[in-house]
Amino acid sequence: MGKSNVELLYEWLDQTTNLIQQQRHEPYLDSLATTMEILFMQEIPENQDDITSHKLQQSITELELADFSKEDVRKATQLAMLKGMKDSTQQQHLMTPETVALLVAYFAEKVMLANEKVRIFDPAGGTANLLSTVLDRLQQPVEAFASEVDPTLIQLAVMNANLQEKQIEFFHQDSIRPFLLDPVDLVVADLPVGYYPDDVQAAQYELKADEGHSYAHHLFIEQGMNYTKPGGYMIYVVPDFLFDSDQSDKLHRYIQEYAHIVGVVRLPESVFKSEKNVKSILILQKKSQDSRPPKQPLLVQMPSLKNTNAMADILGQMNNWFQTYNKE
Repeated sequence: MGKSNVELLYEWLDQTTNLIQQQRHEPYLDSLATTMEILFMQEIPENQDDITSHKLQQSITELELADFSKEDVRKATQLAMLKGMKDSTQQQHLMTPETVALLVAYFAEKVMLANEKVRIFDPAGGTANLLSTVLDRLQQPVEAFASEVDPTLIQLAVMNANLQEKQIEFFHQDSIRPFLLDPVDLVVADLPVGYYPDDVQAAQYELKADEGHSYAHHLFIEQGMNYTKPGGYMIYVVPDFLFDSDQSDKLHRYIQEYAHIVGVVRLPESVFKSEKNVKSILILQKKSQDSRPPKQPLLVQMPSLKNTNAMADILGQMNNWFQTYNKE
Protein backbone atom coordinates (compact mmCIF):
# COMPACT_ATOMS: atom_id res chain seq x y z
CA MET A 1 0.00 0.00 0.00
CA GLY A 2 1.45 3.37 -1.07
CA LYS A 3 2.12 6.21 1.31
CA SER A 4 -0.43 8.99 1.69
CA ASN A 5 0.34 12.53 0.57
CA VAL A 6 0.56 13.61 4.22
CA GLU A 7 3.19 10.92 4.93
CA LEU A 8 5.19 11.81 1.81
CA LEU A 9 5.24 15.52 2.62
CA TYR A 10 6.01 14.92 6.30
CA GLU A 11 8.97 12.69 5.42
CA TRP A 12 10.31 15.33 3.05
CA LEU A 13 9.93 18.05 5.71
CA ASP A 14 11.58 15.87 8.36
CA GLN A 15 14.54 14.78 6.19
CA THR A 16 15.20 18.31 4.94
CA THR A 17 14.94 19.72 8.47
CA ASN A 18 17.41 17.11 9.78
CA LEU A 19 19.83 18.08 7.01
CA ILE A 20 19.68 21.77 7.93
CA GLN A 21 19.84 20.99 11.65
CA GLN A 22 23.02 18.93 11.24
CA GLN A 23 24.75 21.84 9.54
CA ARG A 24 23.50 24.62 11.82
CA HIS A 25 23.41 22.79 15.19
CA GLU A 26 20.18 24.54 16.17
CA PRO A 27 16.81 23.30 17.58
CA TYR A 28 14.65 21.22 15.22
CA LEU A 29 11.84 23.83 15.17
CA ASP A 30 14.22 26.58 13.96
CA SER A 31 15.47 24.33 11.15
CA LEU A 32 11.87 23.37 10.31
CA ALA A 33 11.02 27.07 9.80
CA THR A 34 13.88 27.28 7.26
CA THR A 35 12.65 24.08 5.55
CA MET A 36 9.14 25.49 5.21
CA GLU A 37 10.56 28.70 3.78
CA ILE A 38 12.58 26.69 1.21
CA LEU A 39 9.44 24.79 0.24
CA PHE A 40 7.44 27.99 -0.17
CA MET A 41 10.09 30.14 -1.87
CA GLN A 42 11.68 27.26 -3.86
CA GLU A 43 15.06 28.85 -3.08
CA ILE A 44 18.05 27.80 -0.98
CA PRO A 45 19.20 30.25 1.76
CA GLU A 46 22.63 31.73 1.07
CA ASN A 47 24.22 30.78 4.40
CA GLN A 48 24.64 27.07 3.59
CA ASP A 49 27.88 25.22 2.84
CA ASP A 50 28.28 23.83 -0.69
CA ILE A 51 27.47 20.20 0.20
CA THR A 52 24.28 21.11 2.13
CA SER A 53 23.28 23.54 -0.60
CA HIS A 54 23.64 20.81 -3.24
CA LYS A 55 21.59 18.34 -1.15
CA LEU A 56 18.86 20.94 -0.57
CA GLN A 57 18.73 21.72 -4.29
CA GLN A 58 18.21 18.01 -4.90
CA SER A 59 15.44 17.93 -2.27
CA ILE A 60 13.53 20.75 -3.97
CA THR A 61 13.46 18.86 -7.27
CA GLU A 62 11.99 15.77 -5.54
CA LEU A 63 8.79 17.51 -4.49
CA GLU A 64 6.06 19.47 -6.28
CA LEU A 65 4.06 21.53 -3.77
CA ALA A 66 1.14 21.83 -6.21
CA ASP A 67 0.57 18.06 -5.86
CA PHE A 68 -0.55 18.51 -2.25
CA SER A 69 -3.87 19.89 -0.99
CA LYS A 70 -3.96 22.63 1.67
CA GLU A 71 -5.21 20.01 4.14
CA ASP A 72 -2.23 17.74 3.27
CA VAL A 73 0.09 20.68 3.93
CA ARG A 74 -1.60 21.54 7.24
CA LYS A 75 -1.43 17.97 8.53
CA ALA A 76 2.14 17.30 7.38
CA THR A 77 3.52 20.53 8.84
CA GLN A 78 1.57 19.84 12.04
CA LEU A 79 3.27 16.42 12.37
CA ALA A 80 6.70 17.97 11.83
CA MET A 81 5.98 20.69 14.41
CA LEU A 82 4.78 18.10 16.91
CA LYS A 83 8.03 16.18 16.46
CA GLY A 84 10.01 19.35 17.19
CA MET A 85 7.86 20.19 20.19
CA LYS A 86 8.43 16.75 21.72
CA ASP A 87 12.13 17.54 21.96
CA SER A 88 11.59 21.13 23.09
CA THR A 89 12.04 22.07 26.74
CA GLN A 90 10.03 25.29 26.39
CA GLN A 91 6.52 25.21 27.84
CA GLN A 92 5.11 27.52 25.15
CA HIS A 93 6.28 25.14 22.41
CA LEU A 94 3.11 23.05 22.66
CA MET A 95 0.38 22.71 20.06
CA THR A 96 -3.39 22.61 20.50
CA PRO A 97 -4.45 18.98 19.92
CA GLU A 98 -6.14 18.46 16.54
CA THR A 99 -9.45 17.30 18.07
CA VAL A 100 -9.59 20.39 20.32
CA ALA A 101 -8.85 22.72 17.37
CA LEU A 102 -11.66 21.05 15.37
CA LEU A 103 -14.12 21.59 18.24
CA VAL A 104 -13.14 25.27 18.55
CA ALA A 105 -13.69 25.56 14.77
CA TYR A 106 -17.13 23.92 15.12
CA PHE A 107 -18.17 26.44 17.81
CA ALA A 108 -16.74 29.33 15.78
CA GLU A 109 -18.89 28.34 12.81
CA LYS A 110 -22.00 28.14 15.02
CA VAL A 111 -21.61 31.55 16.70
CA MET A 112 -20.67 33.30 13.45
CA LEU A 113 -23.61 31.96 11.41
CA ALA A 114 -25.36 35.34 11.17
CA ASN A 115 -22.22 37.25 10.12
CA GLU A 116 -21.79 38.05 6.43
CA LYS A 117 -18.04 38.48 7.00
CA VAL A 118 -15.83 37.76 9.99
CA ARG A 119 -12.87 39.51 11.60
CA ILE A 120 -11.03 36.99 13.78
CA PHE A 121 -8.06 37.35 16.15
CA ASP A 122 -5.92 34.81 18.00
CA PRO A 123 -3.81 36.61 20.63
CA ALA A 124 -1.92 33.39 21.48
CA GLY A 125 -1.19 32.45 17.87
CA GLY A 126 1.61 29.91 18.35
CA THR A 127 2.21 28.13 15.04
CA ALA A 128 -1.23 29.31 13.75
CA ASN A 129 -2.55 25.75 13.74
CA LEU A 130 -5.66 26.58 15.80
CA LEU A 131 -6.44 29.68 13.74
CA SER A 132 -5.95 27.93 10.38
CA THR A 133 -8.25 25.07 11.54
CA VAL A 134 -10.95 27.65 12.37
CA LEU A 135 -10.44 29.45 9.04
CA ASP A 136 -11.03 26.16 7.20
CA ARG A 137 -14.44 25.87 8.84
CA LEU A 138 -15.76 29.42 8.33
CA GLN A 139 -17.68 29.90 5.09
CA GLN A 140 -17.73 33.73 5.01
CA PRO A 141 -15.03 36.14 3.79
CA VAL A 142 -12.57 36.43 6.69
CA GLU A 143 -9.97 38.94 7.90
CA ALA A 144 -7.62 37.08 10.24
CA PHE A 145 -5.07 38.37 12.76
CA ALA A 146 -2.73 36.59 15.18
CA SER A 147 -0.13 37.60 17.73
CA GLU A 148 2.86 35.63 19.01
CA VAL A 149 5.85 36.77 21.06
CA ASP A 150 8.08 33.71 20.50
CA PRO A 151 10.33 34.30 17.44
CA THR A 152 10.52 30.62 16.42
CA LEU A 153 6.76 30.07 16.68
CA ILE A 154 5.86 33.19 14.70
CA GLN A 155 8.30 32.20 11.96
CA LEU A 156 6.62 28.78 11.77
CA ALA A 157 3.19 30.46 11.83
CA VAL A 158 4.00 32.79 8.91
CA MET A 159 5.34 29.91 6.79
CA ASN A 160 2.40 27.72 7.83
CA ALA A 161 -0.04 30.40 6.60
CA ASN A 162 1.94 30.95 3.37
CA LEU A 163 2.05 27.24 2.50
CA GLN A 164 -1.71 26.92 3.12
CA GLU A 165 -2.37 30.15 1.16
CA LYS A 166 -4.12 31.72 4.14
CA GLN A 167 -4.26 35.50 4.60
CA ILE A 168 -3.30 36.15 8.22
CA GLU A 169 -1.80 39.38 9.52
CA PHE A 170 0.71 38.65 12.29
CA PHE A 171 1.82 40.77 15.24
CA HIS A 172 5.21 39.80 16.70
CA GLN A 173 4.76 41.17 20.21
CA ASP A 174 3.79 40.50 23.81
CA SER A 175 0.02 40.00 23.52
CA ILE A 176 -0.70 41.68 26.84
CA ARG A 177 0.54 44.99 25.40
CA PRO A 178 -1.73 47.20 23.23
CA PHE A 179 -2.36 46.36 19.56
CA LEU A 180 -2.92 48.53 16.50
CA LEU A 181 -6.05 46.53 15.79
CA ASP A 182 -9.70 47.47 15.35
CA PRO A 183 -12.17 45.30 17.32
CA VAL A 184 -13.04 41.90 15.84
CA ASP A 185 -16.14 39.69 15.68
CA LEU A 186 -14.44 36.64 17.13
CA VAL A 187 -11.44 35.91 19.34
CA VAL A 188 -10.12 32.35 19.58
CA ALA A 189 -7.18 31.27 21.74
CA ASP A 190 -5.63 28.32 23.48
CA LEU A 191 -4.66 30.32 26.56
CA PRO A 192 -1.08 30.20 27.87
CA VAL A 193 -1.31 29.06 31.50
CA GLY A 194 0.89 30.48 34.23
CA TYR A 195 2.13 33.76 35.67
CA TYR A 196 2.73 36.88 33.58
CA PRO A 197 6.14 38.34 34.54
CA ASP A 198 5.60 42.06 33.78
CA ASP A 199 3.78 43.46 36.84
CA VAL A 200 3.87 47.03 35.46
CA GLN A 201 1.99 46.01 32.30
CA ALA A 202 -0.37 43.75 34.28
CA ALA A 203 -1.29 46.72 36.49
CA GLN A 204 -3.25 48.18 33.51
CA TYR A 205 -5.74 45.28 33.77
CA GLU A 206 -8.80 44.79 35.94
CA LEU A 207 -7.76 41.15 36.35
CA LYS A 208 -4.34 41.99 37.79
CA ALA A 209 -3.40 40.12 40.97
CA ASP A 210 -3.88 42.00 44.24
CA GLU A 211 -0.31 41.01 45.11
CA GLY A 212 2.45 39.15 43.29
CA HIS A 213 2.34 38.13 39.63
CA SER A 214 -0.97 38.05 37.73
CA TYR A 215 -2.18 34.99 35.85
CA ALA A 216 -1.38 35.22 32.13
CA HIS A 217 -4.53 33.23 31.27
CA HIS A 218 -6.71 35.80 33.09
CA LEU A 219 -5.01 38.73 31.36
CA PHE A 220 -5.47 37.05 27.95
CA ILE A 221 -9.21 36.74 28.63
CA GLU A 222 -9.41 40.45 29.41
CA GLN A 223 -7.24 41.38 26.43
CA GLY A 224 -9.51 39.33 24.15
CA MET A 225 -12.49 41.18 25.59
CA ASN A 226 -10.75 44.52 24.88
CA TYR A 227 -10.48 43.68 21.16
CA THR A 228 -13.92 42.11 20.70
CA LYS A 229 -16.81 44.17 19.31
CA PRO A 230 -19.90 44.51 21.53
CA GLY A 231 -21.99 41.43 20.76
CA GLY A 232 -18.91 39.57 19.45
CA TYR A 233 -17.69 36.22 20.73
CA MET A 234 -14.64 34.72 22.42
CA ILE A 235 -13.80 31.01 22.35
CA TYR A 236 -11.02 30.11 24.77
CA VAL A 237 -9.33 26.79 25.50
CA VAL A 238 -8.90 27.15 29.27
CA PRO A 239 -7.40 25.09 32.10
CA ASP A 240 -9.91 22.97 33.98
CA PHE A 241 -9.11 24.80 37.23
CA LEU A 242 -9.93 28.25 35.76
CA PHE A 243 -12.81 28.96 38.16
CA ASP A 244 -11.26 27.20 41.17
CA SER A 245 -7.94 29.05 41.53
CA ASP A 246 -6.98 31.67 44.12
CA GLN A 247 -7.81 34.59 41.76
CA SER A 248 -10.98 33.08 40.29
CA ASP A 249 -13.47 35.22 42.27
CA LYS A 250 -12.22 38.34 40.51
CA LEU A 251 -12.41 36.56 37.12
CA HIS A 252 -15.98 35.44 37.81
CA ARG A 253 -17.07 39.00 38.65
CA TYR A 254 -15.29 40.38 35.57
CA ILE A 255 -16.98 37.92 33.21
CA GLN A 256 -20.40 38.56 34.80
CA GLU A 257 -19.96 42.30 34.29
CA TYR A 258 -18.77 42.29 30.68
CA ALA A 259 -19.96 39.05 29.04
CA HIS A 260 -22.57 36.33 28.81
CA ILE A 261 -21.38 32.77 29.35
CA VAL A 262 -22.66 30.97 26.25
CA GLY A 263 -21.15 27.60 27.07
CA VAL A 264 -18.56 25.55 28.92
CA VAL A 265 -17.48 22.31 27.28
CA ARG A 266 -15.21 20.03 29.32
CA LEU A 267 -12.88 18.08 27.07
CA PRO A 268 -12.27 14.35 27.53
CA GLU A 269 -9.28 13.43 29.71
CA SER A 270 -8.07 11.01 27.01
CA VAL A 271 -7.03 13.99 24.83
CA PHE A 272 -4.46 15.11 27.41
CA LYS A 273 -1.35 13.54 28.91
CA SER A 274 -2.58 13.67 32.50
CA GLU A 275 -5.63 14.64 34.53
CA LYS A 276 -4.00 17.88 35.71
CA ASN A 277 -3.61 19.00 32.06
CA VAL A 278 -7.32 18.62 31.22
CA LYS A 279 -8.89 21.67 29.59
CA SER A 280 -12.31 23.03 28.74
CA ILE A 281 -13.64 25.30 26.01
CA LEU A 282 -15.20 28.52 27.34
CA ILE A 283 -17.55 30.38 24.98
CA LEU A 284 -18.33 34.01 25.87
CA GLN A 285 -20.33 36.77 24.21
CA LYS A 286 -19.32 40.35 24.96
CA LYS A 287 -22.34 42.25 26.25
CA SER A 288 -24.01 44.81 24.00
CA GLN A 289 -27.28 46.78 24.09
CA ASP A 290 -29.00 44.02 22.08
CA SER A 291 -27.33 40.93 23.52
CA ARG A 292 -29.09 38.57 25.93
CA PRO A 293 -27.69 35.63 27.88
CA PRO A 294 -28.83 32.22 26.63
CA LYS A 295 -31.87 30.84 28.48
CA GLN A 296 -29.66 27.90 29.42
CA PRO A 297 -25.88 27.91 28.75
CA LEU A 298 -24.42 25.00 26.82
CA LEU A 299 -22.86 22.78 29.51
CA VAL A 300 -21.28 19.64 28.12
CA GLN A 301 -18.93 16.90 29.28
CA MET A 302 -17.43 15.54 26.05
CA PRO A 303 -17.21 11.73 25.96
CA SER A 304 -14.12 9.84 24.85
CA LEU A 305 -13.56 10.56 21.17
CA LYS A 306 -13.24 6.80 20.59
CA ASN A 307 -16.87 6.34 21.68
CA THR A 308 -18.45 7.15 18.32
CA ASN A 309 -22.06 6.59 19.45
CA ALA A 310 -21.70 8.93 22.43
CA MET A 311 -19.90 11.51 20.25
CA ALA A 312 -22.67 11.41 17.62
CA ASP A 313 -25.27 11.83 20.38
CA ILE A 314 -23.45 14.83 21.96
CA LEU A 315 -22.94 16.52 18.56
CA GLY A 316 -26.65 16.08 17.84
CA GLN A 317 -27.53 17.69 21.18
CA MET A 318 -25.11 20.58 20.57
CA ASN A 319 -26.51 21.17 17.06
CA ASN A 320 -30.03 21.33 18.53
CA TRP A 321 -28.87 23.71 21.28
CA PHE A 322 -27.29 26.09 18.74
CA GLN A 323 -30.42 26.02 16.54
CA THR A 324 -32.46 27.24 19.53
CA TYR A 325 -29.76 29.70 20.66
CA ASN A 326 -29.43 31.32 17.22
CA LYS A 327 -33.22 31.95 17.17
CA GLU A 328 -33.32 33.55 20.63
